[in-house]
Amino acid sequence: MVMAADPMPPPPNADALLQGLLLRTGTLNYVWTNTESLLIHVIAGLGGMAKDAAMVIFLTVNTTRARLELVDRLAKLPGTPPDQRKAILALTQRFQKEAPLRNKYNHCIYSFDATEGTVSTILMRIADRKDDLRIGRADRADADELASLDAAIARIQALNLDVWQAIARFGYPA
Repeated sequence: MVMAADPMPPPPNADALLQGLLLRTGTLNYVWTNTESLLIHVIAGLGGMAKDAAMVIFLTVNTTRARLELVDRLAKLPGTPPDQRKAILALTQRFQKEAPLRNKYNHCIYSFDATEGTVSTILMRIADRKDDLRIGRADRADADELASLDAAIARIQALNLDVWQAIARFGYPA
C-alpha cells in the first residue's frame, strides 16, 4: 500500500491573511448596513413623513443605489432649504464614493491557495466588452488590501457620525 505524502502546510501568515480579510469584510458590511439604515431618518425628514412611513419606503426601495437616488432627489426638491440640500448631497456623495469597494466584497468569492499562502477575490460579475465577455476578475488580497479595507471602514464610520449629526441638526425624525 502506498501512502500519500502529507500536504504541505500553508505558510505561517496565510491563515492570518485570510482571517484578517474575512474579519474586515464582515466589519465593512456591518458599518455599511448600519450607516445605510440612517437613510430612513433622512427620507423621513426630507419627505416630511413619520419614521414608520420612511421605513416602508426604505425597505421597498431595496438597493443602495436606488435609496441614494431617492435621498438625492428628495434633497433637490424646491422646498428643501439650501443648507439641507448641500449637506445631504455631500453625504450621499460620500456614500457613493465608498460603494465600489463595498460592492466588490459583497459580490465576490474568495480563493485561497494553501501552497502559496495567497488569498484572492474573484469578482462575480460579467464585463461586456465590444466582442467578448470577461468573467471572474481575480485580485490578490494582501496587507495593502487589508489597510485599504481598514481605511474604508474608518471613512464609513465617520460618515455614520456625520449622518447622525445632520439628522439632529435638521430635526429629522429619530
